[in-house]
Amino acid sequence: MYSQEQINTIVEEAKTAAYIAADAFFKDKLGGQDRYSCGFAWVDILGIKGTTRIGRYLKAAGLRKSYTGSLQIWNPAGYGCQNIDTLEAGAEAAAKVFEQYGFRAYAGSRLD
Repeated sequence: MYSQEQINTIVEEAKTAAYIAADAFFKDKLGGQDRYSCGFAWVDILGIKGTTRIGRYLKAAGLRKSYTGSLQIWNPAGYGCQNIDTLEAGAEAAAKVFEQYGFRAYAGSRLD
């Protein structure tokens, strides 16, 4: 079982990995220009109820309950662009961090 401090660290690690991946994609693949398809990306963590201890810790760390019942973090990279591919790269990197800590995490996205 993780403590609140450990969950905060995991979430920050996921956000950092997301930012690094999004920034690399944006600079390497898009040449630093926000272009092509616009959209949104997020990470869903499945199988954890918000009323459990770990669920409350995740919510306190900034995740929110989605309409599907998962705990979710939108644009984990916090990257200031609209390109969906950039934001997806960040979400996928964040999901991998959560998976390393035993969470069932998936990146999601949609076009705007």
